[in-house]
Amino acid sequence: MIMPRNTGKRLLESFTIIKHNRRAFFGLCVLVFFILMATAGPVVIPLDMSQDFLMRFQGPSWAHILGTDFAGRDIFQQLVHGSTDVLTIAFATAFFGSFIAVLVGLSAGLVGGKFDMLMMRIIDIFLTVPNFPIMIIFASIFRINDPISFALVLAAWSWPGLARALRAQVLSLKHKEFVEVSRVMAMPYRHIMFKEALPGLMPYLMINFIDMARGAITASVGIMLLGLVPLSVTNWGMMLNFATFQTGAIYVPSALSYLLSPMLAIILFQYGLICFASGVEEIFDPRLRS
Repeated sequence: MIMPRNTGKRLLESFTIIKHNRRAFFGLCVLVFFILMATAGPVVIPLDMSQDFLMRFQGPSWAHILGTDFAGRDIFQQLVHGSTDVLTIAFATAFFGSFIAVLVGLSAGLVGGKFDMLMMRIIDIFLTVPNFPIMIIFASIFRINDPISFALVLAAWSWPGLARALRAQVLSLKHKEFVEVSRVMAMPYRHIMFKEALPGLMPYLMINFIDMARGAITASVGIMLLGLVPLSVTNWGMMLNFATFQTGAIYVPSALSYLLSPMLAIILFQYGLICFASGVEEIFDPRLRS
């Protein structure tokens, strides 16, 4: 499949903008690193979960780059294999949450009337209830066995803020000429939503997609740290749970790597998202370019 010339040119221009923004380029490198870790890493680096308590809480060495955990298992291997779940949850949550927000926000803004009032009352209810405690309750009630179902639970409480913002943006675009022409031509709402209104909202949507992915990491790791969703022992949240509550690693100086490795991975990945978001803003807003 040959990429259209305009699309290829836009991608090249976008990469050039990010390349000249050191902060955004660093964020891009971090994202590429973690995406490769989550996709190719488990294939290249095998996971050996056999226990050897004689190697318990060993420090970093050539044999074990980040040391070993409470059962003598390699921490780096667990970090690599756990990244797949973490990134899947983050991006799936952002996708599902953004999809719901687009449907609700655009339809409420374009349809208006009683439907708009109803959607706004629903959004107000979701925004009033604190997200994290509700996520904890849902995660403890429903049986979650895979990253996608976990992402759906997180997305169910991640969309209202973006939906309200998109609705406000749509109201500002509602009386623009291209929308009025679409209405006069009796085009269906799905055409107006996805062909006319949505392209103008893509910059805002992309920034919020990144922010929603970052929030999903914090929420998912926090819930797994509490032990409510034990997806996998290699998940970064479960590694923190074992290190903090179940194995006493937090009190063992030689086990510091077991505690810090997932924490630093989470911090680096989230910082990479924040840096990359600055480049995305620059792509869509020429006024930010130096």
